[in-house]
Amino acid sequence: MSSEPALIHFPKVPVERRAAAFLIDFVCVWLVSSLVVGNLASRMVIFLVVWWLVRVVVVARNQGQSLGRWVLDMKVIDHGKLSRIPELMVLTKREGITGFFSVLAMFGLSIGVVNVISLLLLCTPLALDWTILMADTEHRQAFHDRIAGTLIVQTRRGFSLDLRMKKVLAQLRARMR
Repeated sequence: MSSEPALIHFPKVPVERRAAAFLIDFVCVWLVSSLVVGNLASRMVIFLVVWWLVRVVVVARNQGQSLGRWVLDMKVIDHGKLSRIPELMVLTKREGITGFFSVLAMFGLSIGVVNVISLLLLCTPLALDWTILMADTEHRQAFHDRIAGTLIVQTRRGFSLDLRMKKVLAQLRARMR
């Protein structure tokens, strides 16, 4: 018998579901930070603080799920301690990277199409992070997942928004025939 632990294989989360969960969290945090009256620097600081609250504190207390991940039935786990929620420092490292890339993208999107080159340059780190995710067919880990040693896995705990939307759309299509 081998003394090595058996590898547990979790269902892979499709990239589009991860992207949708990320967008839900990103838009919620962006909306809160845009309510702050002040210069762009203060909004960026508020964005990072709210990002940390939503993506670290809430995740640590909500079984590995942020709002976006809960809505789409996913959770983050520690790759080294499979099926365990990452510790607060691991989540902080993971979301520090993602938050930095996201705040750059927020800044680029705030500039808008006035300066297209700046917009593209500021959104590039986030795009590269997602490119690494799409290129990894084995574990589906983005750059920030690899650095922090985390995985995103499917779970049964959540709202199942994507499945509910598919059901509603199927019913609408059936009624239109």
